Amino acid sequence: MGNLLRALFVIILVALLLLGGWMLFKQLIPADGIRIDPLPDLPELVPEPTPTLYASPATVVQQVQSLSRLETASYVIEKVITAETGQGPLGFLFGDRLLLVAYGEVIAGVDLGRFGMEDVQVTPDGVLYLQLPPAEVFIATLDNSRTYVYDRDTGLVGTNADLETAARQEAERLVLEAALEDGILLLADENARDFLRSLFLGLGFEQVIFVDILPTPLPVTPTLDPAPQATLTPSP
Repeated sequence: MGNLLRALFVIILVALLLLGGWMLFKQLIPADGIRIDPLPDLPELVPEPTPTLYASPATVVQQVQSLSRLETASYVIEKVITAETGQGPLGFLFGDRLLLVAYGEVIAGVDLGRFGMEDVQVTPDGVLYLQLPPAEVFIATLDNSRTYVYDRDTGLVGTNADLETAARQEAERLVLEAALEDGILLLADENARDFLRSLFLGLGFEQVIFVDILPTPLPVTPTLDPAPQATLTPSP
């Protein structure tokens, strides 16, 4: 059964080659049978290697948002991704395989938009307590100017238009995963605290302390002034 399938595919391959040769022959030989020089027509037969891009003149703004982000850590990571489809005994016909060299950037920090007056406490002796929101990842994306397909091996009919997109999505996920495993959130939190500590000490606070829960403020004990003493003056 295997030999029969292989023979069938060989026959199909030969038929495709013959069909392609016949179409090329029709391009080079005019209808009257007079042979012409094929060289002037070769540029028309060979596709232009440089892609031509056309952008739509319409631009749609989906959302505008004000940000209060303090970016305090940035990672640049390189990943090599192998993506493939249609592999196996028929890979020479239906297979598609590529090697993607991806460069990604991950930026993390603290969103100060989630930080309010309820997260601040000042003591009478000039100690400032701050309860910062947790650090988070703001951006995890690929650098398209540096990311490229190093190699691609495609079967006769196996080109997968979504293969490179899937490889880029996987590279972006792995870049973010690598940054998280390396401790980008911890680094972003430490850098944010160092920056804010220097800022508030420069504003005149005696000490800046970062806490997970603000301490309970001490009650203010009222000070009672003693009642004035009556002065008795003896009459003459």
